[in-house]
Amino acid sequence: MFTSIISSCQTVSQEKNNTSEDLIKDVVNIQLQKDTVSYTYSWKSKYDYKASLINKIEPPKDYKRIASNKNSFANWLQHIPVKSDSTVYLYNGEEKYNQSAQFKVLDIDVGDKDLQQCADAVMRLRAEYLYASNQYNKIHFKYTNGINIPFSKWSSGYYPSLKNNKVIWTSSSNNKSYPSFKKYMTNIFMYAGTASLEKEMKSVLLSDIQAGDVLIKGGFPGHAVMVLSVVINPATKNKAFLLAQSYMPAQSIHILKNPKNKSISPWYSLNELKEAIETPEWTFYPNQLKRFEE
Repeated sequence: MFTSIISSCQTVSQEKNNTSEDLIKDVVNIQLQKDTVSYTYSWKSKYDYKASLINKIEPPKDYKRIASNKNSFANWLQHIPVKSDSTVYLYNGEEKYNQSAQFKVLDIDVGDKDLQQCADAVMRLRAEYLYASNQYNKIHFKYTNGINIPFSKWSSGYYPSLKNNKVIWTSSSNNKSYPSFKKYMTNIFMYAGTASLEKEMKSVLLSDIQAGDVLIKGGFPGHAVMVLSVVINPATKNKAFLLAQSYMPAQSIHILKNPKNKSISPWYSLNELKEAIETPEWTFYPNQLKRFEE
C-alpha cells in the first residue's frame, strides 16, 4: 500500500498522473518564496525545507517548474536536501581532484567504501524514494549477470550469495529496517552497474524528459547521471533540466554545471542538445535517455 512521504505540504500539483502534453498545459510555478513541503529522506535525522533543492536553485529566467503528483519521484527529487558546502569528497574523506564539475552537492552520505559510483548513485536515489514511500515491493535491481535481487526477499530474512554465476539465498537476519536496507544497497552496488541498469530501464524521447529519468551508457566503463528537476518556458515550450552524478571513485552526489552554456548553468536547455549532452566529465546522446519501469 502506498504511503505518503509528505509530512506537511502545500498543494503544488494535480492528483492525476499527467501525460507529457498535460504537463505542458498544466505548467505551474511552484518556486515559492519558501517552499515548505517536507518529505522523508531516511538518511537524515532532521529535514530542513530551507535546504531543499527547490529552495536552493532557481529556474532560469522565464522558466517555471512543471506540475507533478505530490507523492511522485519527481517531487521527492525536487525537495532533496542540498549542502551549503559545495566541495565533493571521495568515500575515504579526501577531496576530489576535480572540483570544477559541480554546482551544488546533495546532502546524502557516500559510504566508506569505493562502491557508490555513477549507476550506484542513480539506484540509491530511486531506492531511497521507494523505501521512504513504503513501496518495498518495487525495490529490486539485477546483478550484472541478469539475476534479479528483490528487497522484498532480502527483507523477509534472506541473503543472496553469488556462486558460479548463480545466486543462492540463505537464511539471515535481514529485515525492513533502514540499516538492513542500506546493507541491501551495498550488496547491489557490488554486483550491479551501468551495464545491468541500462537493460532494466525503458527508452524515452529527450523531448519527454522528466525528473527521475537517467542518461546512461552501459559498459565497462559506462556512466549514468540522473535528471533531478525539469522546468519549462511557457512561451516557447522549451524545457531545461538539472543533472546529478557520482563518479569514480565513489564520491559525493553532486549537481553538474553546464560546461557549454554558463549563462544558464547548472541548467541544460533542451533546444541546445540536438546532437549531444555534454556534461563536465562525460558526453551522452539523446538516445541514451532512460526511465525506470513502474
